[in-house]
Amino acid sequence: MGTSVQVTPLSGAYGEGPLCYLLAVDGFRFLLDCGWTDLCDPSHLQPLARVAPTIDAVLLSHADIMHLGALPYAMKHLGLSAPVYATEPVFRLGILTLYDFFLSRWQVSDFDMFTLDDIDAAFQNVVRLKYSQNHILNDKGEGIVIAPHVSGHDLGGTIWKITKDGEDVVYAVDFNHRKERHLNGTVLGSFVRPAVLITDAYNALNNHVYKRQQDQDFIDALVKVLTSGGSVLLPVDTAGRVLEILLILEQYWAQRHLIYPIYFLTNVSTSTVDYVKSFLEWMNDSIAKSFEHTRDNAFLLKSVTLIINKGELEKLGDAPKVVLSSMASLEVGFSHDIFVDMANEAKNLVLFTEKGQFGTLARMLQVDPPPKAVKVTMSKRIPLVGDELKAYEEEQEWIKKEEVLKASLNKEEEMKASLGSNTKASDPMVIDASTSRKPTNAGSQFGRNVDIFIDGFVPPSTSVAPMFPFFENTSEWDDFGEVINPEDYMMKQEEMDNTLMLGAGDGMDSKLDEGSARLLLDSTPSKVISNELTVQVKCSLAYMDFEGRSDGRSVKSVIAHVAPLKLVLVHGSAEATEHLKMHCSKNSDLHVYAPQIEETIDVTSDLCAYKVQLSEKLMSNVLSKKLGEHEIAWVDAEVGKADDKLTLLPPSSPPAAHKSVLVGDLKLADFKQFLANKGLQVEFAGGALRCGEYITLRKIGDASQKGSTGSQQIVIEGPLCEDYYKIRELLYSQFYLL
Repeated sequence: MGTSVQVTPLSGAYGEGPLCYLLAVDGFRFLLDCGWTDLCDPSHLQPLARVAPTIDAVLLSHADIMHLGALPYAMKHLGLSAPVYATEPVFRLGILTLYDFFLSRWQVSDFDMFTLDDIDAAFQNVVRLKYSQNHILNDKGEGIVIAPHVSGHDLGGTIWKITKDGEDVVYAVDFNHRKERHLNGTVLGSFVRPAVLITDAYNALNNHVYKRQQDQDFIDALVKVLTSGGSVLLPVDTAGRVLEILLILEQYWAQRHLIYPIYFLTNVSTSTVDYVKSFLEWMNDSIAKSFEHTRDNAFLLKSVTLIINKGELEKLGDAPKVVLSSMASLEVGFSHDIFVDMANEAKNLVLFTEKGQFGTLARMLQVDPPPKAVKVTMSKRIPLVGDELKAYEEEQEWIKKEEVLKASLNKEEEMKASLGSNTKASDPMVIDASTSRKPTNAGSQFGRNVDIFIDGFVPPSTSVAPMFPFFENTSEWDDFGEVINPEDYMMKQEEMDNTLMLGAGDGMDSKLDEGSARLLLDSTPSKVISNELTVQVKCSLAYMDFEGRSDGRSVKSVIAHVAPLKLVLVHGSAEATEHLKMHCSKNSDLHVYAPQIEETIDVTSDLCAYKVQLSEKLMSNVLSKKLGEHEIAWVDAEVGKADDKLTLLPPSSPPAAHKSVLVGDLKLADFKQFLANKGLQVEFAGGALRCGEYITLRKIGDASQKGSTGSQQIVIEGPLCEDYYKIRELLYSQFYLL
């Protein structure tokens, strides 16, 4: 039977909710993305909570909240402990996205879903892979190979290919076939007949305009507002699609010699751009070549100012400006506050570059027609003063005393339990935990201070006084003095990972942005005050699609080209999902599935595959030939059993002779260049390769099988002359003869 494959959506099916899916391959359970929304509703994670402890590996595809926002919460509260796999940009930018998310929440609420330490812990052991790098799983996942490939949606965005026993399961959501200013298009079209393709129907009903026209309309809309004295707010994500928008603004501001200021405002804006500057190898070819030739980094932004404090904007007052700020949902963050400031001025513009999440303020403003007034909650964190501060300090002191007392009682119970029956000798000596004293230098002779405890100590019946532990210094010495162990001075791997996570080692400061770090390190007791107000929406509202996803027409074309055996549709509105399902179902050879949330579907391949062993007796007579990184050979064998396992054994009778086989995949364009280098005159004519005056090469075969090579052949036509034999010999040299 084929490789067993089951898919279960945990979120993001028949809807535009966060992406999170369970994929089981022969019992090995993958979690495909672990998304959340800006609303942080734990009830949305109930399906994940039911399976989180059973997950064997997590695959992250993109570095935004919709794809990885719930990862720290799941690891802290839901029992998720599986290793996580991602590309380097998704790893780095994902951390910054969650930092910004946490800081935006913490500044306006007592956010306790997770902390910065929980974010660091979630990304502590992430395995970072390069594009097209095959990673072989071990133990329970033995035989499974995973590999990330270019998705084209954002920096480091990934299409995951999971391979088992020669069958491919491809997870491709939010891909983009179009090349952009800093990204190459997806490589999904190069995949050939995967057993299962899991993709989204998000844009199935949408068709894009030409990109150049879209960029032009975008800039024209901004300039129109700026020249009339207004300002523009662009609610954006932290480190995803905003990078493309920054490059668009940078390019057009230079071309048109515009002087209006542009600000990129998030809690981690400077760290984000600093990281991105070092990820040129993950971007498109033109950016890499430009850097090689001129050392000009595309993200050395000249027209954009990076800020991490809203106070910088307040200095400008009502001066025309463009502000890109997080969060895109307008629920929290700088964008929320700036919207409230700008909404009551008709000359201003709020331009959305992505569709708002359901239930958020951004989505409410994007409906047609938008509301003329909205209720918002304004919150801010202020330090405690007066009686509130005194009450807080008393409460903290009481909590500390309770913890000390509890620790003392616990230790006493442990000592009593360990002493067991010996406690009958006498009552233990107890020292009040509140009378603890600082250790003296008496312990320094052992290389460190040693606290002396007599809590629960019972003197032996033969002793005359309590006996205290003595630590003997057993250091080794040689002719040069005390022997030094180099391992004592080496930084532990965990410490290195923590340091790298904060930027050290990448040429960056080992901290967050200065303002964010100051906010976190400030231990002054504080509280959050809130008030509700009604905002009159007088400013202009607009939406332009810069989400970087393939449109409906392109998605249908890519699916038809890849031609999977089975197709699973996720993440899209009910209308879009049903539309794409109906379209793909017209192909009678394609099995299309669109499961509901927590509905498990079995997409096991219909192909029959068996595992067999190669006996030593058979392999001793096999002659292998080198084929690139592999070795190939022709084998004649009979199937038998050895140790209750299928085994290939030598044939009982001499096998019939087989014809010679030429192994390889020849492209006529490459062969044309090869013949030209040999001094032959070659040209294409009518789809065939004309070699010299008499010889013609053409490739024939069954072209009706999409995504398959079929039974293609290369035919040599022409008279038997010297050129014929010479070209045939050169043609044979392009193959491996078996």
